[in-house]
Amino acid sequence: MRTLPGPKPASTAIPFDLWDLQIFLAVCDSGGMAPAAKLLGLTQPAISQAIADLETGLGVKLFDRSVRPLGLTPAGGLLQQRALSLVATAHQLLPALREAQRSRLPLVRLGIVDSLSRALTETAAAFLSTRAREVSVVSGFTATHAEGIINRSLDFLIGVDALEDAAWSERRALIDDPFMVILPRSMKSEFSNLADLRDRPFVRYSEHTQTGRDIERYLRRLRLDLPRYQEFDNPGDVSRAVAAGHGWAITTMLCAFEGGLGNRLRYAPLPKPGMGRRLLMINRKGELGRLPNDLIDVLRDALLKNVEPHIVSAMPWAAGSFRICGNVS
Repeated sequence: MRTLPGPKPASTAIPFDLWDLQIFLAVCDSGGMAPAAKLLGLTQPAISQAIADLETGLGVKLFDRSVRPLGLTPAGGLLQQRALSLVATAHQLLPALREAQRSRLPLVRLGIVDSLSRALTETAAAFLSTRAREVSVVSGFTATHAEGIINRSLDFLIGVDALEDAAWSERRALIDDPFMVILPRSMKSEFSNLADLRDRPFVRYSEHTQTGRDIERYLRRLRLDLPRYQEFDNPGDVSRAVAAGHGWAITTMLCAFEGGLGNRLRYAPLPKPGMGRRLLMINRKGELGRLPNDLIDVLRDALLKNVEPHIVSAMPWAAGSFRICGNVS
């Protein structure tokens, strides 16, 4: 017969271990202490003592001993639900660790801002698939992805620096992306300042987006009050509305690339004072080994080869201002 280990030290923060939970679940499944002892190869007194110690440590009764077979108390029912998940996760851990030892993670999850979706999603997914058995890439708002990093539903974020005050975050600069003006082909692109365009319909980014909020702050600094007309969350929708002749817009070079409508648009630099944004890759510090360094190298290389040439070709004045970055401290 197996015997239970000695009592846990008083300093133990959690009043049970996985073996306690396995004993508890065996009693739940078999309906009594004696069948659980037979199932686990222990003595019945050892099982009874383990359950008593578990109840003492937790400060609750887990079983109603007045009924046969043993019934669970409400606290016992809750522990059974949670214990099943904990024990299942523990059983999955060893295979996952062995897989990681072979340099393949079980799962990597990446959140990417919409304006880089076309540029980097395929590259990121292909590379991460060489390092993990399962890869999840989701596009959307930076704020949503920041929540994912905080609650650990994401491993990486590519977007604006939404976590600059988080000491546990690790941030690598990816690209400096200037704002610019896009107009339909039918509209002349000659203007000396944005006030020259104020009588023409303005297509906005929604203030649900960081891009929209940045543009609205910029317009307020210029004391330029443009009437509300159309607004969208997605850079592709903004570009399509402009290409269809519904108005002009302020966007970024990456957002214009995401829209993919070069032959239906005119591009112009934003008159001074201009503005720009920096996009970064963010993850939790000290996690995932070499993967963050390797991933940022792959992403920068993809931007240099597949994005920057197209942007500079369509907007020669963008050379030097649209810039692939090095690390940020």
